[in-house]
Amino acid sequence: MLPGLVVPPAGLPQVQKGDLCAIALLGNRAPVAVGVAAMSTAEMLTSGLKGRGFSVLHTYQDHLWRSGDKSSPPSLAPLALDPPDLSEEKESVQADPALQGDLRRLTLEGEEENGEVQRICGEKSLSEASEDPSFRGLNPDPTDSKTLQEQMDELVQRCFLHALKCQVRKADLPLLTSTFLGSHMLSCCPEGRQLDIKKSSYKKLSKFLQHMQQEQIIQVKELSKGVESIVAVDWKHPRITSFVIAEPSPASQTIQEGSREQPYHPPDIKSLYCVPASMTLLFQESGHKKGSILEGGEVRTIIINYVKRNDLVDADNKNLVKLDPILCDCILEKNEQHTIMKLPWDSLLTRCLEKLQPVYQVTFPGQEPIVKKGRICPIDITLAQRASNKKVTVVRNLEAYGLDPCSVAAILQQRCQASATVTPASGAKDSLQVQIQGNQVHHLSRLLLEEYQLPRKHIQGLEKAPKPGKKK
Repeated sequence: MLPGLVVPPAGLPQVQKGDLCAIALLGNRAPVAVGVAAMSTAEMLTSGLKGRGFSVLHTYQDHLWRSGDKSSPPSLAPLALDPPDLSEEKESVQADPALQGDLRRLTLEGEEENGEVQRICGEKSLSEASEDPSFRGLNPDPTDSKTLQEQMDELVQRCFLHALKCQVRKADLPLLTSTFLGSHMLSCCPEGRQLDIKKSSYKKLSKFLQHMQQEQIIQVKELSKGVESIVAVDWKHPRITSFVIAEPSPASQTIQEGSREQPYHPPDIKSLYCVPASMTLLFQESGHKKGSILEGGEVRTIIINYVKRNDLVDADNKNLVKLDPILCDCILEKNEQHTIMKLPWDSLLTRCLEKLQPVYQVTFPGQEPIVKKGRICPIDITLAQRASNKKVTVVRNLEAYGLDPCSVAAILQQRCQASATVTPASGAKDSLQVQIQGNQVHHLSRLLLEEYQLPRKHIQGLEKAPKPGKKK
């Protein structure tokens, strides 16, 4: 069933209905089932990952397995370089999309048994697997003799000190603790490691910050009901002043650079104009016809040349243009054609652009330009209230800018430490939307503007970010 399917950051593997698929569990590449896709990848996404995705032919521990030697699946490390996070709920977005032989691979969560979710690696339950150093859930340092929990405790403290020493400034205070985690601590996590406070001995951010407050490194206050903020930092504290940021080794850097996904580069977006049938007489002298695509500067040059060529500049006032019959028909409304005889240059050019049909051109790096009618829809960020009276942040139109909604959901889920889902966008054919619990506009702003370098004019809803001290 599709609700158990884990979507990888790069999106689901492309399968067609009837394709043979190998199905694996998080953390182990060995298949535990073989089945036939009941729908294509596109249909799975359109359904919101609901319903039956695969017709299972054979599974681990079924009758066919019992007729053999009853061996357990081998423990094969995932090919995906980012380790699966076993603490996430079912909207987790770690998976192994690699192919094995001719079988397309999909990763599923473990089944829910007796009200407790277990994800199985071979024959190990989650609790057993979490104590197995060979299990890649935390991507621990194999040379470290400490337990996974002790390693995570050290990572949490390292990211905390790194963020205070290098990122947070006095002007940032008071700083929401959730923002401190999502925007500062997570970004200080070393390459190849995954920060997860739930896997530390602290379990919760608030408990960890209490420990840091007891050490008199920071001061935390509840400025509004249920919302904590860091209000003071002792930057002269010995733990901050003595903290040294470890430089990665050259070998480590080489591995990381080779394994890193291609960085996102925003598309080049141009507003263009298309010549309609009603404007062809004005543009035909310059060699253009109905349907010609022009940039704003080209339109301006064509109009100026037309005016000069036909001697339409007013002799008494060079700022005015006399309107000949073609300009009257193309520029003026019917009720204006007997009353307006001249127009200022700026008014003439503005009216001309308004009469042309808007189109836009999108060029992604390394790809041919794509021209579409109308104006490109901005990335739309809205806040919605759910039945439980909790807010959710909804993001639409990511695909128009070359962004994969599943990848964006994966990033936001980790940074916001909140549930993120991808569902079909209402009223938009073949489009998906991302929903994140809480008001996460601040995180979206940093991601879209600072990291993805998208122009602010192509994003609407950034003003909905929570004000400091306000409950999210």
